[in-house]
Amino acid sequence: MALHIYNTLTRQKEKFVPLVPGKISMYVCGITVYDYCHIGHARVLVAFDVITRFLRSQGWDVNYVRNITDIDDKIINRANDNGEQYTDLTARFIQYMHEDEARLGIQRPDQEPRATAYIDNILDMVGTLVNGGHAYPAANGDVYYRVGSFADYGKLTNKNPDELLAGARIDIGESKEDPRDFALWKAVKPGEVHWASPWGNGRPGWHIECSAMSKSCCGTTFDIHGGGPDLPFPHHENEIAQSEAANGCKYVNYWMHAGAVRVDGEKMSKSLGNFFTIRDVLEKYHPEVVRFLLISSHYRSPINYAEDNLIEARTGLERFYSALRDYVDVAPLSGDALTDSSYYKAFVDAMLDDFNTRVALAGMYDLVRELNATSDVAKARHLAAILKALGAVMGILGDDPQAFLQAGSADSITGEDVEALIAERIDAKKTRNFARADEIRQLLTAQGIVLEDTKEGATLWRRE
Repeated sequence: MALHIYNTLTRQKEKFVPLVPGKISMYVCGITVYDYCHIGHARVLVAFDVITRFLRSQGWDVNYVRNITDIDDKIINRANDNGEQYTDLTARFIQYMHEDEARLGIQRPDQEPRATAYIDNILDMVGTLVNGGHAYPAANGDVYYRVGSFADYGKLTNKNPDELLAGARIDIGESKEDPRDFALWKAVKPGEVHWASPWGNGRPGWHIECSAMSKSCCGTTFDIHGGGPDLPFPHHENEIAQSEAANGCKYVNYWMHAGAVRVDGEKMSKSLGNFFTIRDVLEKYHPEVVRFLLISSHYRSPINYAEDNLIEARTGLERFYSALRDYVDVAPLSGDALTDSSYYKAFVDAMLDDFNTRVALAGMYDLVRELNATSDVAKARHLAAILKALGAVMGILGDDPQAFLQAGSADSITGEDVEALIAERIDAKKTRNFARADEIRQLLTAQGIVLEDTKEGATLWRRE
């Protein structure tokens, strides 16, 4: 089965044909670093992490590029509010972003270009657009892209010129020829960071950054461009217009966009009080639980972030980790022994169908059911090895099973206290004080602790 990808540009699934056999160039719009990353960012980061892991597991040579926007209005305003240099602000939040990614098991991209390191590339592209008649310096010192010069503008989001014109406006201080035009270069304001340009001191607009960085890192035409649900218009629409006008060729072959994250059925918003940073969430939930929630739905589908869904994600992961508890010494399967497995083939077929993690996970649950049902030790170890291999592609099951099953939030009963109560319960049973033993079990149950007495006389425990 060949890889098929849903292409936002054509609004259908298409067979993936790379520009260079065996190689994939993929550029994903990253974070604007002025604040902590939120759960919506996590959705995009995890989605493309899984996609990259899977592609590499199938032998593709992937050049994964994810940019950092380290200069824009929000960054400048936040730095001014804090009374600090913008570089200090962005350095701090880049570090926090990397820490959050590491906790969620997100692998670093091959290239992580920052906008401020590509000013010369940006100026070259703006100059090409001005010289070609696709952009113009305005009276206010800005340089604008001339949307009317690009006949295909709106093709990504299927918007027609009249619709775009009706929704456009010119803000105070702008000197546009057309309300749809957008800034490529912004004239410096008093006290702002700036760079020299042929059109005066200033800084780049947001959209031109990605066109310049993607060209430098991936070429004038590349395979896949990804991003979040809010980016098709205007950001990606503007990227297409800039890049194709400047380079004279098709920009991207396949456009991919992750679905939105809603909180209890509503759009996440600070004003609604339902805004959660990754750090907020990880204070209460194990990182793999959050990751599991994010991959439990197809990457294009919206996700509802709610307490019940996180509990369900925890329960799902517990099924996997409980099945692996007796196979800590088993290594993930690889080579022909893995690829010959029917479970592996079903997993791969699901992922080749536009990276359908939901179906792939369903197959992993089937594997767990067989693993739990078999009494054949050799077969069980073989199935556990397959499960670990599939988990690695998903970026899950990397923790010690017992450690995961016993992990809790900061406000829950500690593992040391659980062990002490279990020891007391064992002593109570030895002295035939069964009332106290039952009382301890009930006490632990109330704390969300599940006890499992083994045939050998030991007591295992996990959090519910």
